[in-house]
Amino acid sequence: MSGPAADVALVVPAVPDSIAVIRQTMSGICEALGADPRVIGDVKLAATEACTNVVLHAYAGTGEGTIEIDASADGDELTLLVRDHGPGMTPAPMAEGLGLGLPLIAALTSSLTIVEPDDGGTEVSMTFALRDHPAEP
Repeated sequence: MSGPAADVALVVPAVPDSIAVIRQTMSGICEALGADPRVIGDVKLAATEACTNVVLHAYAGTGEGTIEIDASADGDELTLLVRDHGPGMTPAPMAEGLGLGLPLIAALTSSLTIVEPDDGGTEVSMTFALRDHPAEP
């Protein structure tokens, strides 16, 4: 038996105030899908990290931009795609922070893919198991 499906698209300004909206939206999606409480926390944290990277790095020096998030469920998995339209990932030796966001996301997800599309920007795809234990048939 597969769980309920969700297809949600969210576009918000790439500003710090948007992070709370994103966290609340991710929490609501996870709750609607019946995710375990630990998973809800993992999804919120991973989404926060990915979106904070957009706010801090994607549009530096280029003006304001957006964070696009697509959420979709397939059975007992949730996939989040976080997208920006900045210049792409580049090494930033003088960047603030410890650079632990992507390793943390990798630890919280069942899969993580980072792509820089030909038309620019960065796409971070994260997949989460919605339950710590498979649902009973």
